[in-house]
Amino acid sequence: MKFLFDDEAFSFETLRTTGFSEYGGAQLGEVIALAGRVTDGDEESWLNEWSALARRVHGIADGARGAGHRVSAREAYLRASNYYRTSEFFRRADPGNDPVVEELSRLSRETFAAAVAFFDAPVERVAIPYGDTTLPGYLFLVDGDRVARPTVVYNNGFDSTLEESWFAVGAGALRRGYNVLAFDGPGQGEVIREQGLVFRHDWENVIHPVIDFALTRPEIKADEITLFGYSLGAYLVARAAAFDHRVHAVILDDGFLSFSAAYETKIPPALLAALHGGRDAEFNDAIGRIAAGNTQVRWGIDNGLWVLGAATPAEYLRKVADYTLEGVADRIQAPTLVMDAENDAFFRGQPERLQAAMSAAPSTVVTLTEYDGAGEHCHVGATGYSHQVMFDWLDDVSASKRS
Repeated sequence: MKFLFDDEAFSFETLRTTGFSEYGGAQLGEVIALAGRVTDGDEESWLNEWSALARRVHGIADGARGAGHRVSAREAYLRASNYYRTSEFFRRADPGNDPVVEELSRLSRETFAAAVAFFDAPVERVAIPYGDTTLPGYLFLVDGDRVARPTVVYNNGFDSTLEESWFAVGAGALRRGYNVLAFDGPGQGEVIREQGLVFRHDWENVIHPVIDFALTRPEIKADEITLFGYSLGAYLVARAAAFDHRVHAVILDDGFLSFSAAYETKIPPALLAALHGGRDAEFNDAIGRIAAGNTQVRWGIDNGLWVLGAATPAEYLRKVADYTLEGVADRIQAPTLVMDAENDAFFRGQPERLQAAMSAAPSTVVTLTEYDGAGEHCHVGATGYSHQVMFDWLDDVSASKRS
């Protein structure tokens, strides 16, 4: 779905950001006006215009707060947070040592925290014990009555953040009576930016302490914890559910069997042969030339080097190979919804392969289409519709278990 830009990556990310208008994360007019100022495919222009918009809306929020306009402040802070996140998205040449990335990601977190202070329902900032550190999170509650309720645990993806959780699942869940526990794990959001912890493929070692924490909370119903995985998070929670059977249900948005598929279907066979044959210098040089002329490839490699802790593209893609559900998918026992997008640019055909491998779990694959405006990866631009499908499925699974 082409949206405002010819550059595929710019189009997708703009649609992703604008789609969060469903829950207050963007305003269509602001985005359309901005797109007219951004040079298509120019990452510096993207950074400058999105950050300028974020700062302007941030100022609106501060002014509304100072004047005592609670709702206006909340709405503007939410947009500012989403725009700050978007502004630094393509800044990936050396993000771990980039003061621009540090500042804009910090402002995204700060404006979101300012917004939640004005939410009508209770929101608590939490720290989840993890090894010798903690993972930052938010617990979004339906209300303040402290009654144990079904709860969705939100898991980020390859490039998403804790603050994005509100738009990706939080708002839709609360409307339907589900609490949400969201967090940044290794390789994600604040954790990669502030602690330098990179992804790990054995994600059960992340979800296990998250569920342990959830079970200490009186607001969370122990036998109705659902894992929700967003983009790469779909692999992460599926992997965790294969080893941790305290899970009530699993929602994969979108499901896939192997992370490598996102790359191996796009890399020319001769280059794959170089990679698998150990000819790293040849592979790295060729990928560098391709990346120089393709925003999506350049961003994907640069972000991957950072969040997986790899030194070269060849090393990164070998690490990616560990992110597969082959050999473990048959251990998943919880009912699982495998979402699929008709035009998924990364994992086309993978949801069906995953379902075939899930021999022990009752599973359902649902494909959302271009005709309904929901055919892009993670159904960006159609968040409300995808929530309808996901939560109606979860309602039915929960009702069936209770009967």
